[in-house]
Amino acid sequence: MAANYNAAPILTIEGLKQYFKVSKNYTVKAVDNVSFKIYPGETYGLVGESGSGKSTIGRSVIRLYDPTEGKILFNGMDISKKISKADNNRLRTQMQMIFQDPMASLNPRKKVEDIIGEGLDIHHMYKTRAERKQKIEAILAKVGLAPEHASRYPHQFSGGQRQRVGIARALIMNPKLIIADECISALDVSIQAQVVNLMKDIQEETGAAYLFIAHDLSMVKYISDRIGVLHLGHLLETGTTEEIFENPVHPYTRSLLSAIPSPNPILEKNRTAETYDYKSSGLDYNKGTDHLVSGTHYVKCTDEEFERFLKR
Repeated sequence: MAANYNAAPILTIEGLKQYFKVSKNYTVKAVDNVSFKIYPGETYGLVGESGSGKSTIGRSVIRLYDPTEGKILFNGMDISKKISKADNNRLRTQMQMIFQDPMASLNPRKKVEDIIGEGLDIHHMYKTRAERKQKIEAILAKVGLAPEHASRYPHQFSGGQRQRVGIARALIMNPKLIIADECISALDVSIQAQVVNLMKDIQEETGAAYLFIAHDLSMVKYISDRIGVLHLGHLLETGTTEEIFENPVHPYTRSLLSAIPSPNPILEKNRTAETYDYKSSGLDYNKGTDHLVSGTHYVKCTDEEFERFLKR
């Protein structure tokens, strides 16, 4: 199922700020004034270096953190403030997260059938034990695991299989939005391709939207419809995959893309990576506003910086 840009966004984030007070005199501004939208059936890739605030955004969206400031609208429901028990139950069934480390996110004392079926148990989404078993076996088959895997423990699986269990746990609730928080970074390259292809197949089948958080730009290019580039908690550039990869405007985006290794040894030998240092760049992220480059391609910067970027 292709992304439906004519429909209302499934997720709207406006001016999201997530600050963490470390001491009386120091506060970490992990996410600072970030805004973007995700549409039904779309995969929105969020990229940036380690510590840029990608995972914090995902955790704020699913309300593992209470946002410091800003608005988060999910399926027309404002979830940025205190929400009712009924709305919380809706949120927990319609939005799910796949975590980065499959071993750390799975309870080692529980069998796979109980890990996957926990959401069904909490929200009473079956009438009989036979129906519960049938749902678990169906979702295991969908992610490429056998029915007998249901009685095993997480330590009895490989990394790729454990990540499939994590995906099955998210999918069994039939969510409208899945937040994939670097869900392939701990896996071998061949297993990464299997997991990403599985996620694409499931999206085609269910129409779920993805917030795909990663730092592997090649994989983001493969899976994403639109991409947002994050640095130091600020969303610097956003646009379709083609717009970002073929016409990067912000110097940070250009430096990220120039660092992608080429499979062609001749091109790789002559590749030169652009360097970018925020402190010496003369840019001030706090003063920037969104400037339209073309289509859906936006860059956050001042008017003077925008003119300078376009002249390059």
